[in-house]
Amino acid sequence: MRQQGFTTRILHADRRGGTEHGAVHKPIHTSSQYAYSDARELAAVFQGKPGFSYARQGTPTTAALEAKLTQMENARASIVFSTGMAVLAALFTTLLKSGDHLISSRYIFGNTNSLFGSLNALGIEVTLVDATDVQSVADAVTEKTKMIFVESIANPGTQVADLMGIGELAKEKGLIYVLDSTLTSPYLLQGQSVGASLVMHSLSKHIAGHAQALGGVLIDTGLFDWSRYDNILPIYRKGDSAGWGLTQIKKKGLRDMGATLAAEPAHRIAVGAETLALRLEKACSNALALAQHLEAHPLVQAVYYPGLVGHQQHDRAKGLFGNRFGTLLSLEPQPHVDCFELLNALDVVILATHVGDTRTLALPIAHTIYHEMGAAQRELMGIADNLIRVSVGIEDCDDLLDDFDQAFAKLTA
Repeated sequence: MRQQGFTTRILHADRRGGTEHGAVHKPIHTSSQYAYSDARELAAVFQGKPGFSYARQGTPTTAALEAKLTQMENARASIVFSTGMAVLAALFTTLLKSGDHLISSRYIFGNTNSLFGSLNALGIEVTLVDATDVQSVADAVTEKTKMIFVESIANPGTQVADLMGIGELAKEKGLIYVLDSTLTSPYLLQGQSVGASLVMHSLSKHIAGHAQALGGVLIDTGLFDWSRYDNILPIYRKGDSAGWGLTQIKKKGLRDMGATLAAEPAHRIAVGAETLALRLEKACSNALALAQHLEAHPLVQAVYYPGLVGHQQHDRAKGLFGNRFGTLLSLEPQPHVDCFELLNALDVVILATHVGDTRTLALPIAHTIYHEMGAAQRELMGIADNLIRVSVGIEDCDDLLDDFDQAFAKLTA
């Protein structure tokens, strides 16, 4: 029998997984504790048997979302967290220890870069490389290297790492390969297809889709052999080794650190995920049209978007993502154009920090979310002082094009 399509499977996932009273969605479970009639069964849950004990480690609502996300990535298992940054903090601090070495793309989200500073303070060495070239990654590997971390499409420069090459390198060296696929989502790219060991998404972005909920997820693709990873604590080396990695992350990241996703935002994210494909089709189409339109504008010096033929990794992006190149683009106005004045002249586009919303958003990158990292690090990442990031939404495309045209016209009036 033919496998049903992406959207059909996600739309019907809850009811086919079993719901009460014929509901098509899993209910929101607000209870913080779960009772048992047999104390032995309660003890068994504490010792690893599937079930619920205290909501800090998960609820039926978060479990339903995890099942849906695992299905979306065609993966082994998932753990959801309160935010995407909570995912990364839990991941790095529970799988790495002092003396370990992490290799990361230098083209990364500003808050992730800030987190790396905290890892350095804990004795975990971080090396930033040009991940668009797998040889740069390979050259950084040492005997202490445990993990490679990259983003599928870089924010905000839209560089596309050599995801396939890095996957092959990680397999050869026995390294954990972590892919932040927030800007692509499982609809454009499944981490397993490039050899990723773990995939993370900020659920607040495309998967939730409507800027109404914060959340994050870490997904185990099933490709990494956890029995060979020496940072797994003895207490978690029980049962099937395929589950050791996520078990340790869950116990430390949720139980010990408390980065728990509450039931209400989990439900909102699960419902938002149902329309992911529809939203991405429209937003990707809008982004390509807007990128091409801006590229041709005389007041624009450069546009960064993988769908443009002149983008340095265009061919790679086409091979990875097909004809959908994501929803994020960045533009550099001509030097004499004030980026603040241009942004203030926009009407449809919202001046706000976020990506993956149904609405189109824009902000001056160097002066906001990348301000703290400093000029030297921004230069290393290719972030100009007047760079504007645009997260493209699902508006009628002509309205977006007209909005930028009228904004530029105001500046020249």
